[in-house]
Amino acid sequence: MVKRLTAEHLNLWVGARQLINDVSVTLDAGELVALIGPNGAGKSTLLRLLTGFLPAREGQCLLDGRPLREWPPEALSRQRAVMLQQTRMQFDWPVEGVIAMGRAPWGTHNESEIVHSVMALTGCRELAGRRYSTLSGGEQQRVQLARSLAQLWQDEGPQGWLFLDEPTSALDLYHQQQLLRLMKSLTRSGKLHVCAVLHDLNLAALWADRILLLHEGKLVAQGAAQSVIQKAIIEKWYQADVRVEQHPQSEKPYLFLSE
Repeated sequence: MVKRLTAEHLNLWVGARQLINDVSVTLDAGELVALIGPNGAGKSTLLRLLTGFLPAREGQCLLDGRPLREWPPEALSRQRAVMLQQTRMQFDWPVEGVIAMGRAPWGTHNESEIVHSVMALTGCRELAGRRYSTLSGGEQQRVQLARSLAQLWQDEGPQGWLFLDEPTSALDLYHQQQLLRLMKSLTRSGKLHVCAVLHDLNLAALWADRILLLHEGKLVAQGAAQSVIQKAIIEKWYQADVRVEQHPQSEKPYLFLSE
């Protein structure tokens, strides 16, 4: 099993604009890591670099000590999956067919069994038989999460590296909570790593084992929620007036916008 993903001095420019500025980070299996930062900070761009979908101008990403560019595409697809914020599909398949797409790197062995297991795990059973185009935005996000987990499914569960770009953006409160509870539960097995771009700082503080704060493409703070979600740090990099208190049910910080 792959146990570590390392990014070394990543830099990326588009024209004269530097989108990612000398970012180095290590992601270990068994973690739920949140990428946060203001609009335009480079969160989604960094996610694409970490997954190999975008090549860095300088620096490299290594998966288990091997540069991403050296991994055969099928082998890499068995180790990492990506759920984008929006996924446009050119065809109208039933929900089960969309989720089964995740099994493409593995072939059809046990495909139906795995699809049903993932649907049960993600609460997608109620969507069975429906066409993808008829689903709400939040329902489509849930199906895309199931597809991503199906892609990583090995030996009764997902293993490897799961990257999520704003996975809660279209979800109601119940499904936000259920998704993050599930991600936390799956990472505790030590077989899955989750790296998620989150705009809601309170969700990041409550659920993430580690938070990475980006600003203008640079990693400006990282660590546990208590060390990153602080009044001085958030006001400096977000330019917002905030109050930070302790969550009533845990030692995690909880952020309020000031009037």
